[in-house]
Amino acid sequence: MNKNKIAVITGASRLNGIGASICHALADDGFDIFFTYWTNYDLEMPWGVEANEPIKLKDELKSKGVKVASLEIDLTKEDAPYELFQRVISELGNPSVLVNNAAYSTNNDFTNLTHQELYKHYAVNIQATTLLSILFAQNFKSTYGGRIVNITSGQFKGPMPGELAYATTKGAIDALTITLAAEVAKLGITVNAVNPGPTNTGWMTDQIEKQLLPAFPFGRIGEPRDVAKLIKFLVSEDGDWITGQILHSEGGFMR
Repeated sequence: MNKNKIAVITGASRLNGIGASICHALADDGFDIFFTYWTNYDLEMPWGVEANEPIKLKDELKSKGVKVASLEIDLTKEDAPYELFQRVISELGNPSVLVNNAAYSTNNDFTNLTHQELYKHYAVNIQATTLLSILFAQNFKSTYGGRIVNITSGQFKGPMPGELAYATTKGAIDALTITLAAEVAKLGITVNAVNPGPTNTGWMTDQIEKQLLPAFPFGRIGEPRDVAKLIKFLVSEDGDWITGQILHSEGGFMR
């Protein structure tokens, strides 16, 4: 594995979110962590966020004995990926792991989807993910051990009515993953996508959880730690022969 154990995780603002769980899992494995967050987006969402959650996450990660840096950044901005990558390199160094976890998601369908909403989904889910992955590959300094993991949502396992922009843009991540994996393998970089399925990160109401529970054969809803464990494996040395794959870590969820 690349000795330069620096991981970048986007979208890690909430302590009970998938991003935070990924940060903890990789920090436990000795990675220095650089994470991003965007408070304004979380405040607009039903789940909300406390202003000090990113600070608490940073302190929790530092207590594990690793270096930690973070940046609040709006990934809908065109130059955001470049600004982010410059900060990572200047504060921690060249990363060996990139986890594209940040996502933009609002409910919409063919009756009300606007250009503005579609663009916000595109800018975060595809533009930022693609450009960050490109910058990662262009700046990768080793000959092995590079890892890119994209978070997807199982769009090709069935329709997602009411989430037209989200399904469209997140679905494109699968295509990006497969093609980019073929391009950067020669650099010693693997590229995979992970679908965590419905995960209890604070957005589920009691009613939603009750509706979803029968679809989980293990009798419980997915937790952030479930997907974090898979990503920890994918970025390890044991994951070096897995690339170009869309992995569904959702406990047998039946749509």
